[in-house]
Formats: sequence, structure tokens, C-alpha cells
Amino acid sequence: MKKLKRTLSISIFVLFIFYFSLFCNGEDESVGALMEKTEQEALYSAIQGFVGKWWNGSDLYPDPCGWTPIQGVTCDLYNGFWYVTDLSIGPIHENSLSCAQNVDFNSHLFELKHLKSLSFFNCFVSPQNHPIFIPTQEWLLLSSNLESLEFRSNPGLIGTIPITFGELKNLQSLVLIENGLTGVIPENLGNLTKLKRLNLARNSFKGNIPHRLGGLNHLLILDISRNSLSGFLPSTFGGMTSLLKLDLSGNKLEGEIPNEIGNLKSLTLLDLSNNRFSGTLTKSIEELTSLEELVLSNNPIGGELLNVEWGDLMGLGVLDLSNTSLTGVIPESIAELKRLRFLGLNDNNLTGLIPTKIESLPYVSAIYIHGNNLTGELKFSEWFYGKMERRFGAWNNPDLCYPVGSVPAGYAPFGVKQCQEEEVTRFNLDSKSKLGSSNWNHVASMGFSVYRVGGLNFLGYVMMVLNFNFLI
Repeated sequence: MKKLKRTLSISIFVLFIFYFSLFCNGEDESVGALMEKTEQEALYSAIQGFVGKWWNGSDLYPDPCGWTPIQGVTCDLYNGFWYVTDLSIGPIHENSLSCAQNVDFNSHLFELKHLKSLSFFNCFVSPQNHPIFIPTQEWLLLSSNLESLEFRSNPGLIGTIPITFGELKNLQSLVLIENGLTGVIPENLGNLTKLKRLNLARNSFKGNIPHRLGGLNHLLILDISRNSLSGFLPSTFGGMTSLLKLDLSGNKLEGEIPNEIGNLKSLTLLDLSNNRFSGTLTKSIEELTSLEELVLSNNPIGGELLNVEWGDLMGLGVLDLSNTSLTGVIPESIAELKRLRFLGLNDNNLTGLIPTKIESLPYVSAIYIHGNNLTGELKFSEWFYGKMERRFGAWNNPDLCYPVGSVPAGYAPFGVKQCQEEEVTRFNLDSKSKLGSSNWNHVASMGFSVYRVGGLNFLGYVMMVLNFNFLI
């Protein structure tokens, strides 16, 4: 009996070990997985080429996809082997791989055929002493899998965008921001139909914006700001119906803003500031009903605010139309933008009264209307001036004032004068007065100028003095 129990216990133990091993193998197939030797050597050589010869990967990281991971390197399993899928070079994190001082582009990088994401941050930094060009042909070796390609803050990275970038058919994100790149934007970037983000900001690109970019109907973010692009904004941009953010600020673009811009119903940010757009304030703006930030400042656009039904843009939080040659009045409908935080209408040719209802905007923290020809009295409350302080700018409107005694001196709007009560003195020049109409004409003929001192007509003042002398 004891022998039977012992045999049964051994059998149960063996079965437990068997099922436990099956469970472990099914739970994590990566346990015991290896990295192909060619992949591992390519990784070590690629990193060493950028970081420096002092870096010995085989000693420091003998299992780069396992128990000795490398900061900035991500791996994935393919057919039971580890392959590098994500490589980031540059001081992004504290322990990130930083580039050597005079680094060159390493061709071993293109042997990592399973790469999905590749990023270089602050790696090529010396445009005078050691400029680097982006390689051209090798990128086709990565075209099957590469989805994200980024070069950020590399002032030593010069030259043009390789034409082969337009053949990376699986690319979803192309970021070339704050580098030393020049030349024109390749037309064949319009072939990247899977692209969701295209950021070419802060380089020195010239020429026109390619019309074919308008065919990227999956694009969510397009930023080509702070370059030297010229020409017109293509009407084909109306086809980018998925676009959330469009930033073309800081270029030399000109002409009218095309009406097709109104097709971008999902757009939350439109920034065309610091260009040369003209024409008029297009009415199609009111069709951008998802808009949260509209920045058109520093363009000679012209037109009137009344051209747009501002009440249709209920989600608008930032409205900056400063220095855009606007004329006419500030419409009451601006006060319907209940989510507005910033309003910039300064340095235009606006006239008329300021709508008092803008005081009731619940989230507004900055209103700039200085440098116009606005008139009348500012009738805002002490609470409003205290809340806004210098963020309410109304100076340099010659005929604008605030009522005397309406607010304490510490809350008075900066650069705005107090209103002066006009006192017009009328004289009853009848038979009871010792100064007849002939005497009035006589005083006027003496060459006195008619002007106002402290709210009194100077001629009226002289007449009162003379009248008083006659009476005594």
C-alpha cells in the first residue's frame, strides 16, 4: 500500500512539472529566444559608429534584447529570433546613447531590416566643423517595415531631403525638425499615403509647397513652419480632410487663403501667421467648426471681422488676428465665444466702440486691442481690470478713454486716458448783457485762437472775463 502511494505521488509530481513547463512556454515564448548573430553584430556596429569606438556592445550588453537591454533599443520576435524594431540615438533620456563629437552616418544601420522606428536627436551638431548629409540610396533597404523616421535638433545635418524618402511606402511619421536642411520639399512626399504626421519645421527650405501633399488624406499633423517657403497655399490642401493641425507660420507665403480651407472640418489648429497672405478674411473660416486655435497674425489680409460668423466657432480658445490690416468694428458675436482664452486684435485699423459683453467671457485671460482707432468710453468693471491687469491692452487708441472715478488708480487700464467732461458755455447775448454781438465779433477779430483748456473753450473763457469786467 505504501509502495502504491509513493508511486502515485511521483506520478503527480511529474505531471505537475510537465504542465507547469507547458504553461511557462505558452505564457512567454521569448524565454530562451536568441538574436541572430548578424543582427547582433549589425546593432553593435551601428551604435558604435554613432556613439564612438570606446563603446563595446558585446561586453557591455551581451544580450541586448534580453537581460542586458540597451537604452533606446527595442526588439521584437520574428520566427523565434529577436530583431531590432526601434532605435533611438541621442540624449533623449538620462541613460540614452549620445553621439560622438564628430560622428559620421554609419551604413551598418541599414542592415537592421526589421526597423520600424528610427530617431536621431541632437546627434549632428557642428555645421561648420563637421557637416553631415543624409544618405540617399540606402533607405530603400528599410522600406518594407519603417513606419517612423525622425531627425530632431541636428544643426549639423545639412543638404536636401533625399528623394528616396518618398519611396518609404509604409511611413506613418516623418519628422525633420530643427535641422540645417535646405532646398525644396520633394514632390514625391505626396506618395506617402499612409503618412499621419509630417513635420519639417525650423529648417531652411525654399520654393513652393508641393501640390501633391494635398492628397495625403490620412494626415493628422502638418507643420512646415519657420522655413523660407514662398508662393501660394495650394487649394489641394482642402483634400486633407483628416487634418487636425496645420502650421505654416513663419514663411513667405502670399496670395489669398483659399476657400477650400473650409473643407478641413476636423482642424483644431490653423496657424498661418508671419507670412504675406492678402486678399480678405475668407468667410470659409466659419466652416472650421472644430477649430480651437486660429492664428493669422502679421499678414496684410485686410477685410472686416463682420465677414465671418464667429458664433459658429464655439470651440475657439485662441483668436489672434493682430496686425492683419483689419478694418470696421469689433462685432458683438466675438462675445459668444465662451471658450475664448486669448483675443488679439491689436495693430489694425479697427474703429467704433468696444463691446462690453467681452467682459463676460468666462475663461478669457488676455485681450489685446491696442494700436487701433477705437473710440468711446471703456465701461468695464473694476473686477475685470483687476483680473486682466496688463493683459488687457487698449493703449494707442487716441479717442478711447475710461470714465473719471470708475476705477481706482491702481486698476486703471494701462496707457488709456481719463475721459474729460466737455463744458460748453453758452452766452445769452441779449439786451440785458453789456456785451453785445458786436463785441463778440470784435473779440473774435482780435486773433484769439479757439482751443480747449481743461475742458473749457478758450474763447469762451476770454468772453467770461470780458463780460465780468463790463459788469463791474
